Amino acid sequence: MIKAIIFDFDGVIAESVEVKTHAFRRLFEARYPEHLGEILSYHKINGGISRYAKFQYIYDHLLKRPLSESESAQLGDLFSQYVLEGVIHSAFVTGAAEFLEKYYKKLYLFIVSGTPEEEMRLIVNRRNLSRFFKNVYGSPRSKGSLVRMILNDHRIKQEEMVFIGDSINDYEGAQQAGVRFIGRIHPHEQNPFAGVDSRNIVKDIREFERVLLSEGLI
Repeated sequence: MIKAIIFDFDGVIAESVEVKTHAFRRLFEARYPEHLGEILSYHKINGGISRYAKFQYIYDHLLKRPLSESESAQLGDLFSQYVLEGVIHSAFVTGAAEFLEKYYKKLYLFIVSGTPEEEMRLIVNRRNLSRFFKNVYGSPRSKGSLVRMILNDHRIKQEEMVFIGDSINDYEGAQQAGVRFIGRIHPHEQNPFAGVDSRNIVKDIREFERVLLSEGLI
């Protein structure tokens, strides 16, 4: 049986992915409308990456222009303004609220997100979810390094942990740390997890629970 579960937040606990996509649209549609399609495509494919890393990639590879620290910070502040209330008030992914309530006293539950850590903790507090999680982590630290840190700090074996995420970056973080990964695919979205066993793909947290129960993991 497992001892710990790591959750990404956007698209795994909360249906907040579109909130982030809309924020990227607001940031760039007036400034660089000719690049908007590729900017949004890059953002969607790389859902688990820090917004600041995305800004740097967008400027380096799509806009091909320099990005100063002050401009990056300004974009980050605007992004936070655009998304905060939307994420706080977004609906739960089906089954997420019930799962947290059912298992938080039985398992160590963590959040590992690409959202800046202070903002992620504020969101969790504002949604009254803090009691469910042993700890909440965010960027700038990478997901792989955070998962390894959790394993070490809590003396959890790799086979005693599952990471559920909705982006290829979540998958890569789990792979780097050597823990089981289960991918959540959004309704009407393509599967981003090429090569991942279909038994490790779920549509929501209710199905995630069924997978764990069927394998005797919880």
